[in-house]
Amino acid sequence: MLLVCFLLVYKLPQKSRQEIENMFGLSELKQTKVYQEALAEGEKIGEQRGEQQTKLESVGRMLRLGLSLEVIAQSLDLPLEVVQQVAQQSNN
Repeated sequence: MLLVCFLLVYKLPQKSRQEIENMFGLSELKQTKVYQEALAEGEKIGEQRGEQQTKLESVGRMLRLGLSLEVIAQSLDLPLEVVQQVAQQSNN
């Protein structure tokens, strides 16, 4: 079904999402369990990426406060190797 949606969008580049939904009755697709689960999974992934990005941005601030790499890794619940990489990148 998803492939069909992609093909429709590709073949009708001048149509808006709303026009395509109306034309093919795709609004019912949003009511399906599969769509709802995919949407929830996408939102969850987005939240996880945002949380991970926030943690990575915090590493630099924590380094400037003089905290050790080990303390930062433990505080942010990140692998020490990740904290080391971020620290190395911030030094360059």
